[in-house]
Amino acid sequence: MTEVIGWVASAILVLTIFSQIARQWRERTSQGVSRWLFIGQIAASAGFTIYSILVGNIVFIVTNSLMLLSAVVGLGIVIHHRRRGH
Repeated sequence: MTEVIGWVASAILVLTIFSQIARQWRERTSQGVSRWLFIGQIAASAGFTIYSILVGNIVFIVTNSLMLLSAVVGLGIVIHHRRRGH
């Protein structure tokens, strides 16, 4: 049951973040979104991913890896929009 709770919580977090990034892309604007948010998320998620690997928790490894990916994609979208003046 513990693993199920972890996976459900992970799915909720990842889907929430991914849907926000998709919305940012769909609406073609990053207005009001700070690139520092994603830079901080990249640093934190990289650290949490390494930590998760060291403690061997698969739920956290997957979740933090996906959060790291989302931060990289989110930062890329912000940079793309800023270059295009959006």
